[in-house]
Amino acid sequence: MTDPTAPPEDVPAATPAPTVPEPAPTAPTGKLSRRRSVGVWSLIVLASVIGLITILTVWVNRQLLSNDQFRKASAQLIRDQQIRDAVSVYVVDQLYNNVDVAGQLEKQLPNNVKPLAGPVAAGLRQPAVQAVNFLLSKPRVQATFVNATGIAHQKLVNVLENKTGYGIQTGNGVVTVNLSSLVKELGADLGLPAAALNKIPPSTGVFTVMKSDQLSAAQQGVRAIKVLSVWLIVLVLVLYGLAVYLARGRRRETLRNVGWSFVLIGLIVLVVHRVIGNYAVDALTQPAYTVPVRHVWLIESSILADTGRAVVLYGLVAVIGGMLAGPHRWAISVRRWMAPTLATRPGMAWGILGAAYLLLILWGPTHALQTWWGILLFGALIAAGFEALRRQTLAEFPDAAEHAGETTASMRALGTRAASHRPHRTAASSPADQIARLHDLHESGALTDEEYAQAKQLALKG
Repeated sequence: MTDPTAPPEDVPAATPAPTVPEPAPTAPTGKLSRRRSVGVWSLIVLASVIGLITILTVWVNRQLLSNDQFRKASAQLIRDQQIRDAVSVYVVDQLYNNVDVAGQLEKQLPNNVKPLAGPVAAGLRQPAVQAVNFLLSKPRVQATFVNATGIAHQKLVNVLENKTGYGIQTGNGVVTVNLSSLVKELGADLGLPAAALNKIPPSTGVFTVMKSDQLSAAQQGVRAIKVLSVWLIVLVLVLYGLAVYLARGRRRETLRNVGWSFVLIGLIVLVVHRVIGNYAVDALTQPAYTVPVRHVWLIESSILADTGRAVVLYGLVAVIGGMLAGPHRWAISVRRWMAPTLATRPGMAWGILGAAYLLLILWGPTHALQTWWGILLFGALIAAGFEALRRQTLAEFPDAAEHAGETTASMRALGTRAASHRPHRTAASSPADQIARLHDLHESGALTDEEYAQAKQLALKG
């Protein structure tokens, strides 16, 4: 008696599908001593605090001390409707305070209506504000505003950096913003006679930014910022790198913690930019100017916000990298999936990574990725991380290359067998030829008895 469920003796056993090798057992993660753990966390906390200070110094250096960046921000300011409204009111107030508008109208009105010059002048004040607002929307007038504020900013920077320029020497006098030319130009556009505009005092439209008795402390602060904005970045990276190096046996977790510290720093910066900035504006600004001053703050601190978002992005990349190298089931599945390619086609893997990085550079979502040093630095960090992940994956799956070869061979054999199962129906083949070929396949074991019978019937019918 034979088991009816048993396969025929001449039926070759099905070739088992190649299985993906399980990861090789790795040594358990080392546990840091209490002393070393405290040292590692101390380095991370210290680097995070210094990193927060670094972001603030970089913002001051890049946005507040750069005249090119300041002019770009000034162009944004004058295009902002709320700020234009405030500037329009200020310019008209300066005109009315320094020009006898009612007297000028009285000279031009007929004798019988000269007493109406005062009410007419008062009635023209609001239309004048609207007219100035319209004029400020013109590119020519906006260029005048940007030039005036740019000169004032350059004067301030020269003073703070202990330089000379624009008729001012370091430590003497005051630093001012001079909008007198803008006041006169707008007065002419409003139809005021040149004789009246020439009588406007030179101090009209001039307001003080900093007095000489404030310069010494400001100059020392700027000198410190110039130095700190460069070297603090290096110090932060060294401290983080030292923390990862000392965490032998726990380096992956430490890298993940460094990433989370980046995320925390970025979120703090964004909170400072939005919440504390708004609080300071509300506390230090008159209610009538709260909205425009808030707009000024948002524009002048845009680089601070961009830096905060960039730091959050860098932190998330580090966190994802640390988790990808971790013991989570999904991470092991990803590494198992990548193992054959990393083992047999490392050039392809590096090429895909390089192409993705080039696309990231072309996008340039952060300032660092728009500078040569940032591109080189982050490229080196990403390459080092990818190489560490590749070595870890190959150590976990040592049979990845053999498995990739078995998979390829199995696919080829499957294709060959499927092709052999199909009877040839070429015009040159007779039924006898097809039956002879099927007989050879049956004798070699490539076809079972049932498959041979079915194929033979098809050949006879053909």
